This record gives sequence, C-alpha cells and structure tokens, in this order.
Amino acid sequence: MLRPRFVLFGDSLTQRSFEDGGFGAGLTSAYQRKADVVLRGYSGYNTRWARLLLLKVFPVSSLVPAKLVTVFFGANDAALPDRLGARQHVPVKEYSDNLRAIVEHVRRAGAEDVLLITPGPVHEPARVQHNREERGAAPSTEVPERTNAVAEQYAAAAKRVGQALDAPVLDLWTALQREPGWEALLSDGLHFNEAGQRAVREALLSFIAERLPHLRPDAMPDDFPSHRDIDEACPADSFAES
Repeated sequence: MLRPRFVLFGDSLTQRSFEDGGFGAGLTSAYQRKADVVLRGYSGYNTRWARLLLLKVFPVSSLVPAKLVTVFFGANDAALPDRLGARQHVPVKEYSDNLRAIVEHVRRAGAEDVLLITPGPVHEPARVQHNREERGAAPSTEVPERTNAVAEQYAAAAKRVGQALDAPVLDLWTALQREPGWEALLSDGLHFNEAGQRAVREALLSFIAERLPHLRPDAMPDDFPSHRDIDEACPADSFAES
C-alpha cells in the first residue's frame, strides 16, 4: 500500500514550516501513518521562478501523484519594485498568470486536490527594524520593502485565481489578522514565529476539515493495521489486504 503524498510547495514560509513547531511539521504529526507530507519550499522564490521548477518538482510521469498540493507563494512577488527586494517583485497580473500555470500543471501531474494559500500579512515597522539590523542604517532601510496593503492585492489575486480554477483558497492574509495582536505572530514582520506557525497550522487544518473533508486526518485510514489487530498466530494474514 502506497501512502498518499501531501506536497507543500512555496517560498520561505513553506521552507521554514518544518522547523520546530512549524506548520509543516504539525501536518506531519496530524497525518502520521496516513500521508507523507513532503516539503518543497524554496526560500526567496517568487512565482516566476517557481514555474521553472514545475517539471522537476511535479513530473507528469510521477508514479505516485500527490493526494494534495498546497501552493503558497506571493510574499516575494509582493516585494515593492523600487525598494529592497526589487529583484523578487512580480507584477500582480503576472503573479496571477503564474499561479494559474502552477495549478494547471500540478493537476496535469495527477494531483487530486490543489489548495492555494494567499500571502500572509506584513507588519511594516518590524520589516524596517529587520532590514536595519540586517543591512545597517541607510535610506533604503528606512522604508519597508513590503507593505500590508500591497500584500492584500496579491491575496485578492490568489483568491480570484482559485475561484476561476475551482481551487479552494485559504485566505491567510485575512485569517491571521483576525487574531488579536496578530503582529506578534511574525518574527520579522513577514515570517512566522512559533506562535504564528501554530496559527497557520490551525487555520490550515480547520480549512481542510471544512473545504476538503475527505482529507481530514480522521477521514483517512492508517496505512497498515494497528499492532493490536495483528494475528499473533498468523501475522501474515493481517497484512494480506494492505
């Protein structure tokens, strides 16, 4: 019996999700013995560069197509074109086109479900502080290289793509800002700290339960029998249909 695969595809917010307390690690725990959660996170990537990975990350000839793919990009696309991080900027229209291409390719590669996740919110004062600490005082570090208002535009674009392609979309930009003091969920105004990772994990599991109920952990079988169900006298019989 081949265990189903969940593939998490995204930028640094996904790459860091397997850190201690990360939302990817939390999914791995929630789906133990039910699905293999596979990390495909690429720090610093935007959707323009992610498109170039598609045939490598999701080969159409894959013998084990994904049960679920999460597509979580936009934090870098939304970098402002005239500030730090300009090389990562992708205009909203191109971002939408890239997201559409990613979803369509992943589906061609056999993914049963594709779940889009919008970029999260940005806390601008924390971004300024982070950039000062990283690069020192300079005119370029006195203004944020990302803003929450622009992040909202990319979140809205992701939702439009999801609606057009009939793909569920977790609106993380909105969900996290419902949390009182949401700014404290971010380590540097952009990336999630431990509390933020926990909030993302809970939002993702709740969204799956509501929109993709067949993928709830309690709706998926274990890959092999519990040790309690193994016949001591003839253990091979317990695995005959596995």
